[in-house]
Amino acid sequence: MKALTWQGKRDVRVEEVPDPRIEAPTDAIVKITSTAICGSDLHLYEVLGPYLKPGDVLGHEPMGIVEEVGSEVTGLKPGDRVVVPFNIACGRCWMCSRQLYAQCETTQVTSEGKGASLFGYTSLYGSVPGGQAEYLRVPQAHFGPIKIPESGADERYLYLSDILPTAWQAVTYADTPPGGTLAVFGLGPVGQFCARIGRHLGAGRVIGLDLVPERLELARRHGIEVLDVRELSDVAGALIDLVDGRGPDAVIDAVGMEAHGSPVGKLAHAAVGLLPDKVAQTMTDRAGIDRLSVLHAAVKGVRRGGTVSVSGVYGGEADPMPLMEMFDRGVQLRMGQCHVRRWTDEILPLLSGDDDPLGVEDLRTHRLPLSRAPQAYEMFQKKEDGCIKVVLEP
Repeated sequence: MKALTWQGKRDVRVEEVPDPRIEAPTDAIVKITSTAICGSDLHLYEVLGPYLKPGDVLGHEPMGIVEEVGSEVTGLKPGDRVVVPFNIACGRCWMCSRQLYAQCETTQVTSEGKGASLFGYTSLYGSVPGGQAEYLRVPQAHFGPIKIPESGADERYLYLSDILPTAWQAVTYADTPPGGTLAVFGLGPVGQFCARIGRHLGAGRVIGLDLVPERLELARRHGIEVLDVRELSDVAGALIDLVDGRGPDAVIDAVGMEAHGSPVGKLAHAAVGLLPDKVAQTMTDRAGIDRLSVLHAAVKGVRRGGTVSVSGVYGGEADPMPLMEMFDRGVQLRMGQCHVRRWTDEILPLLSGDDDPLGVEDLRTHRLPLSRAPQAYEMFQKKEDGCIKVVLEP
């Protein structure tokens, strides 16, 4: 089959790889009909190369049609249409029984000290072949895949794989009081959904912050108040001034370690990319190479006693946080990999009607064949041609 493979920094290629096959009785094989490029895939394209090897298959936002199931998969049959969550969970272990599916103890990568295995996401998370391919082997298929209606465009349901439940969790963690104010840093795909979900779940005011004109315009189209951070010298101060001199009740960081505006962080990312893999792994894991400008602005901009919810991906363990200010201002901080299946039963009914309350059909800017995935990655990474979200068609 054809699949998108990682070959080096900013070097991804569509190649012929072996077809997947059933390897365990809880496996399924899914023929992929749509698969998206996620913002966190750009970390593989740019930063996390030390944890990849040439030939690794990328992608963790897939959906398609079940082709084959293992003997212990009773809830699926060939022909079923499914979305595949990006994290791989058994649904049975101690963590899963508490709906902490991103920490599944059956698929945890204990050798790396990490949580549940992920599709297409480095040796840190199990080196499981990803879904930017014609076919995908789905472990733990007795629990993971989400059955969806046979009718309706793929893009009605595709985002259940990652970014829609990720945004739903971020908004839930933010815990904005009814009628309160929510600010969302970063209006990429997850941030767009955070803003829309925030309104849907009862925030009286939602403010989105970004510096990309197309992203700001897309948020405006959905009734979101926007701030262009290029026009602000003090982002946190502007938020406080804008919301009663106190700041918003809750702030979501939907940016993570790809934040603009931190030249030191950018230099560190570039430097790590030049090091031998073993040295780079140590620096990435221990030294902390993140750009924390957005997270610090979120902490400083939220009102006293407010909540900061982090959905953007961070890496590294030595990142300085303004703990004195967080303590003094009573800021609550919630974060974590999304527990996809915890939220999908709540979200799915919103996707099945005609009204599209979350605007899932107004996010994708580019739909391209899988063969053009390398060009799509470059375009997405450089934010060219108004690119906000890319969907690939194998």
